[in-house]
Amino acid sequence: MVEQLRTLPKLLLGPLLRRVEQANVCVQLVTSKACRLELEIEGYQSHCEVTSLQLGESCFLHFIQVQLATPLALDTLHQYHLIIDSEKQQLSSLEYDGQLSFAVPNQLNQILHGSCRNPHHPSKDSLITADQWQQQQRELGDKGADLCILSGDQIYADDIAGPMLLAIRQLINRLGLFKEAELGLELPQDIQAQLYQRHAFLPHTPWKEASKKTLNYWLKKDEPHFSSVKAFNHLVYFEEFVACYLLNFSSECWQLINFDQLHYEGGNKTKRFIFEKELVAIKDFADHLHCAQRLFANVPVMMMFDDHDVTDDWNLTAKWEQAIANNPVSKRIISNGLISYWLFQGLGNDAFEQSGELIDGFKASLTNQVWHLKPFDKQIHRFNRWHYCLNTYPKVVVLDTRTHRWRNEQDFNEPSGLLDWEMLMELQDTLIDHSAVVIVSPAPVFGVKAIEAIQAMFNFCGQPLVVDVENWMAHEGAAKKLIDIFKRPDTPKETIILSGDVHYSFCFSVQARFGRHHNRIWQLTASGIKNEFPKSLIRALDKLDTILYGKWSPFNLFTKRWQLSVSKHPSSLTSHGYLVSDSAISLITLEQGKLEKYELLHGSGIHSHFYL
Repeated sequence: MVEQLRTLPKLLLGPLLRRVEQANVCVQLVTSKACRLELEIEGYQSHCEVTSLQLGESCFLHFIQVQLATPLALDTLHQYHLIIDSEKQQLSSLEYDGQLSFAVPNQLNQILHGSCRNPHHPSKDSLITADQWQQQQRELGDKGADLCILSGDQIYADDIAGPMLLAIRQLINRLGLFKEAELGLELPQDIQAQLYQRHAFLPHTPWKEASKKTLNYWLKKDEPHFSSVKAFNHLVYFEEFVACYLLNFSSECWQLINFDQLHYEGGNKTKRFIFEKELVAIKDFADHLHCAQRLFANVPVMMMFDDHDVTDDWNLTAKWEQAIANNPVSKRIISNGLISYWLFQGLGNDAFEQSGELIDGFKASLTNQVWHLKPFDKQIHRFNRWHYCLNTYPKVVVLDTRTHRWRNEQDFNEPSGLLDWEMLMELQDTLIDHSAVVIVSPAPVFGVKAIEAIQAMFNFCGQPLVVDVENWMAHEGAAKKLIDIFKRPDTPKETIILSGDVHYSFCFSVQARFGRHHNRIWQLTASGIKNEFPKSLIRALDKLDTILYGKWSPFNLFTKRWQLSVSKHPSSLTSHGYLVSDSAISLITLEQGKLEKYELLHGSGIHSHFYL
């Protein structure tokens, strides 16, 4: 192990700028050994508090909280330096215009927003284009983006490529990541025997216990707890989630991977073809990962989970929740996803203000370099403050639409509302008396009606998990309360909703048909950063939506949002249609809290915009 430590880079991941405010700056990084850390901001006296969590023999997750003696100037670039063991680090590969710097956002002018970043998707990573744009802004003397908001599916725990699973196993061994106690899941010892086979070993509910309203009961087909159609290499163990996060955010960790050992040894030709195709995409992802690192080192990054960060269909129905809760293996896998989210995303979102209360329980879970996480599960599942706000102008309100579901008590197989009554009331209180607000909702609040109608048909047939019936309008109570909130006269006149999840992008504007509250609501959906909806299918659905739900269509009267007028804004990318399926991250430009411009920065390098 001593020899291994000599060859490992000192800095494995970061620095990542997380929550940045005038009096406190939170920075996240991972090192290969225990060390003393400081962060200096030029021109300011400060005090650093460092929280370190050892995740392996050669893996230390750190959070540096810089407390300023005098408040940082707003909307001004501040240069900073990372110091490890009293040595100032030379991080030229992460610099824009010769420096590492950031600005404290107060008057938000430009926001980068996106979701759904799948490393093995064949599309280009649009964070490369965002990095190039940010570099150009800094070279012109502008601060560029004030924030980068990632609204879900930062990793795909339920959709892991074959080469990625092998790389995860390599990294676990390379860094000596601490392993968790046995789960009781009888996976083959040989990782090659697990490739594209894990779904067969994951827990399921026997068909006899299924509802007679479901198709599985009549087909005598067992219901898998992990319902993703791509669960062939689903992450299982806690150390796998940790390694996955490192490989999704760190180009240095990919330098530790021996690509010559990433090969498929099975005899299945179809799986071999899939493996080779995934390997090409993974190599391209790793080669350009430094671009995302540079962006994240210079622009504050705020995050929120969606389903794939843990597993597909996470808490979609009360029945799904019940099945997971009654199976210790399934519950353990879900807990591993949530714990890893807390470590790599959640702690930086609120800079330990709420999420820091979990630290002691997590540390107590490690005994003799083995994770015994079961006692910690209760604590992390009881934690209910994943949502958070940024006190900027406009105010940023980030919603947790996964762990506060409004369950259907009459039929557990029905989709749950994305927020329960209590959280909707808290949202209402948060919005009152603000002139402008940015809401981050992982799933679109105002989606494509034709697609929601198709989802409703599948739900009627007892198959809500098949098409992810996770739209706000799928639950009667949640939909009605949300619309009532937007119609209130004391809610913001300008509401901008940022969403992802759906793997295509669009721009809708919404206004109430009745009442004297002349507010404007924007639904800006950007998805995915490195993912796409099948292009031919999205064109067909776009056309279907235009035909069925045109401005004067009577079908609009049968939707739950008939009291609101929804206008669709075309894209400059196409001569027709409103839905854009292309790998892209969005750039939102604001003027005095109001939407001025909505652009897409595509993975291909081109820029497009929606006509407002």
